[in-house]
Amino acid sequence: KMIRRKKNPNLAKLIEDLLKKSVEDEAKIWRVLAEKLAKPKNLYAEVNVSKIEKFASPNELVIVPGKVLGGGEIKKPIKVAALSFSGSARKKILEAKGECYSLSELLDFPKFKSIKIIG
Repeated sequence: KMIRRKKNPNLAKLIEDLLKKSVEDEAKIWRVLAEKLAKPKNLYAEVNVSKIEKFASPNELVIVPGKVLGGGEIKKPIKVAALSFSGSARKKILEAKGECYSLSELLDFPKFKSIKIIG
């Protein structure tokens, strides 16, 4: 499957690195994430914290291939990695004792037992 080239060099490198990690770790999830990020920007996910609250378990790693928005509430301590966060989303996640990461930071993570892509 052909992956579209992105004009943003940081995003292009992230996609390339995710594809490499997918092969190295034999983990399909990184390829799925790379394919989602290779899509046109107007198709990127926009996910409210309330959706993360609803579908994620405490201390699970949630990946959003797009932007996390601050709509709704989040009470669980969830680790969230996304392309970007609104200020209110970041604040709510941190107040719930969760953690916020950029997608490029994921490449340095040890293997997670539970990862969920939302969006």
